[in-house]
Amino acid sequence: MAYETIRVTPVTPRIGADVDGIALSKPLSNREVEDLHQALVEHQVLFFRDQPLDVESHKALGRCFGELHIHPNTPGPEGHPEILPIHADANSKRVAGEVWHSDVSCDERPPMASVLYLHTVPPTGGDTLFASQFAAYDTLSSRLKVYLEGLTATHSGDPYYRSANLREGREDTGKVFPKASHPVVRTHPVSKRKALYVNQGFTTHIDDLPREESRAILNYLFEHGTRADFQVRFRWRPHSVVVWDNRSVQHLAIWDYYPQVRSGRRVAIKGDRPF
Repeated sequence: MAYETIRVTPVTPRIGADVDGIALSKPLSNREVEDLHQALVEHQVLFFRDQPLDVESHKALGRCFGELHIHPNTPGPEGHPEILPIHADANSKRVAGEVWHSDVSCDERPPMASVLYLHTVPPTGGDTLFASQFAAYDTLSSRLKVYLEGLTATHSGDPYYRSANLREGREDTGKVFPKASHPVVRTHPVSKRKALYVNQGFTTHIDDLPREESRAILNYLFEHGTRADFQVRFRWRPHSVVVWDNRSVQHLAIWDYYPQVRSGRRVAIKGDRPF
């Protein structure tokens, strides 16, 4: 696909592209925004280098993709509820995204995309893995595709967020976390491609199946959906930005850099109800 305002270089045949020729901290033209939208749908994950962003420019970049989402467990700092701080150091008990997941898939209308900016990174380690759920669906057997068609699965924020809060010593008694049922196979609203839409972080069971059958199918899909040949790996440098499509991508943050510092922030963009 040809782009008028950006240079796009695929990283793997299935997922991921490096993007340059654009300054993300400045107001973007309509044509630049259109090119970014098209590149995101085509490549699923976009990687940018040397793009310092302050809080306001970070939020402005996110709004180029839609209305910003507020995290159900970790609202942002005073005056910036849309910002999700991302920080780990020698005092951390956990880091965000340690299991394969799609951001806040437990919402009725999960985020359609996320924009992560890191200003401080360890000298080595701290990479993020992304896995194409288009590729995961495309490589299923035809018989399994027929079996999965029409099934829904429950995504709950309760186990994931309460576990995180317990490890961080954060009180959440009485707090209610999102819970929703989504298609096991969802259709991308723009490309119309089909993608697997279950993940280890939030999907608790397939609806209307015996527990053992649900567990067996989900375990297979969790493993299949994150195969190495569906992945792209991003090595962070200071002031890198990554934009990914939660409708067709799972991701995993690798915490192999303790006690080094890895710090930045994320915004997510409100999405549609999966279909």
